Amino acid sequence: MSSLSSLRAIADAWTGAVAGTIVAALERMVSPRVVRLVEGGTGAFALEAAKSENIPKEIAFEDGKFASPDLAQIVRGSRVEIVLRPSRFLFRPLELPARAADFLDGIVRAQIDRLTPWSASEAVFGCSRPSPHSSESITTEIAAAPRRLAMGYVEALSGFHPSAIAIATEAPAGARIKVFEQRSRGAVDPARLSRTLQAVLAFAAIAAVVGSVAASYLADSLGAQEAELDRQITQRRAALRSGGDGGERSPLALLERRKYETPASVIVLESLSRILPDHTFVTELHLAGNKLQIGGITRDAPSLIPLIEQSQHFTRATFYAPTTRAPSDPGERFHIEAQIEPRNAP
Repeated sequence: MSSLSSLRAIADAWTGAVAGTIVAALERMVSPRVVRLVEGGTGAFALEAAKSENIPKEIAFEDGKFASPDLAQIVRGSRVEIVLRPSRFLFRPLELPARAADFLDGIVRAQIDRLTPWSASEAVFGCSRPSPHSSESITTEIAAAPRRLAMGYVEALSGFHPSAIAIATEAPAGARIKVFEQRSRGAVDPARLSRTLQAVLAFAAIAAVVGSVAASYLADSLGAQEAELDRQITQRRAALRSGGDGGERSPLALLERRKYETPASVIVLESLSRILPDHTFVTELHLAGNKLQIGGITRDAPSLIPLIEQSQHFTRATFYAPTTRAPSDPGERFHIEAQIEPRNAP
């Protein structure tokens, strides 16, 4: 459990730092207009804005409302800072080790019920920038007030839809201390962004685990398929080797038989070149299966039939088209077909 808590604390710190950096960068790129309400001694608020034309200089706060009809237009979309009088706050100095400067907010939250009459959920509080007290310690000023006091001002301004509302006060030493800040839903909240980053990290971790399991399963499945293919290949090779010793139905025997039963085109061409006389010219030759068709020009077409049949490679020679002779031809144009007798053995 301690290791899980440590991991959770590390993740919270990392996502909080990343979220704060992102929010700070966004605020630098798109900085909203700042409207400041400073409480005076009479309870009225002095209005400070970047564009001070046609705005009231002082606004009263009565019955939980700011008495100014133009305040909605001034506040809408702006960052509102309410600076309350120091008399409304309880101030306490706090001395801490120098190493605690990076964890100041958490330390103040943990000790607020010891330093003030309120708990962390009942108060709004903040601390000033720490200053060195000695070589090994720092001091900071804590300001705290009841939460209901701050919520009254926040509720009075929330209906005007500002981008953010912050409450601060002036410390006795002159430093301004922010004790509360609330952002609108449209603004980027560091805490909400930190939770979103944690959810994204959790989803990425789950996806990585699922991907790893799926990859392992696929690797095992592909390994099994590869082993099965190797086994089948080994069996087929063994069958081929066992069938190569002269069996009539073995693959090698069938391949050997097909070799001698299929006419070889080279042998057919060689036989025709020996059979046909020198005055015969072949212009067409078709070889399909065991059938041969030739066409060309010769001086004596009928004499070609017995010459072809006398060969041991051809039988049933016959004309499959009429023999013709054109005035421009040097001889008779013939078309003969014959059956081929495969004789591929040496």
